[in-house]
Amino acid sequence: MPCRAVFLDRDGVLCEDRADYVKSWAEWRWVAGTLEGAAALARAGRRLVVITNQACVGKGIVPRTTLDEIHARMEADFAAAGAPLAGVYVCPHTEADACDCRKPKPGLLLAAARDLDLDLAASAFVGDNLRDREAALASGVGRFVLVLTGQGTRWAGEARARGLEVPAAPDLRAAAEMILKQ
Repeated sequence: MPCRAVFLDRDGVLCEDRADYVKSWAEWRWVAGTLEGAAALARAGRRLVVITNQACVGKGIVPRTTLDEIHARMEADFAAAGAPLAGVYVCPHTEADACDCRKPKPGLLLAAARDLDLDLAASAFVGDNLRDREAALASGVGRFVLVLTGQGTRWAGEARARGLEVPAAPDLRAAAEMILKQ
């Protein structure tokens, strides 16, 4: 039986977004409320999956091995907080590569659903960018919540300007509460 998941964007949702990319674990800064929100989702039986564009790899700024080390540390912190990750799905490409996995395309979400037996329609996506919302819609994810961390405040304004109704939350902890109330 397929499981419900919560897909999580990385930069701006889990860690502070940096214009020059998170290039090492030393540059990683957790966004407040992240681990608490993730733990609440895990306790409620949601599988947690990170979905992230990391063009820094394709641009040669961060080696894939370094990115994998960062994600291993991130996964260890999630597990220690009682929120084990079911998977981390990464698009290492740049926009110029025209791949099918770079958000807003749905490739990473579809791969996660296939690999982990996830029910996309019963799942949610938490992101700080409308590209995350577009990927959720394109893949059939049932719910999207925009967090106001990272680039979220700017994208909330853009959503209003476009006439889009996009549920928003201050951070992942609040987004988790919204998701679990439904």
